[in-house]
Amino acid sequence: MPLDSNFTRFVEVGRVVLLKTGPYAGHIAVIAEIIDHNRAIIDGPTTGVPRQAFPYRHLTLTSLAVPKLPRSAGSGTVKKYVEEAGTVAKWESSAWAKRRAAAEKRRTLSDFERFQVMIHKKSRRDKVRKAVKAAKA
Repeated sequence: MPLDSNFTRFVEVGRVVLLKTGPYAGHIAVIAEIIDHNRAIIDGPTTGVPRQAFPYRHLTLTSLAVPKLPRSAGSGTVKKYVEEAGTVAKWESSAWAKRRAAAEKRRTLSDFERFQVMIHKKSRRDKVRKAVKAAKA
């Protein structure tokens, strides 16, 4: 591997991943063990994801990693290391997680709530236009 590589997200034990498909899509988990070049054992004891083999093509690597997680660690050990590192809190405070939460909230709005959002946007736009006009004058 070249030393000047800018790539920092590697498949490694302890890497936090976001699940893209399946019943736990949108949840995060931790790579507990690498099976081969196609699959890894993931575990999410604090996020409700059961320990299972999962293909890499259905995972997204995040920039977060649980430091010094031993290979083939059981669910209890993974939970202990994840809680010590504060991984779930770091994920929830990340811009990526916040954007996903905002998009999910927009998807679940009712018709009346979408109408209220439109009215708020119009009033905000009007205030900005008036402020810009006052600043120019």
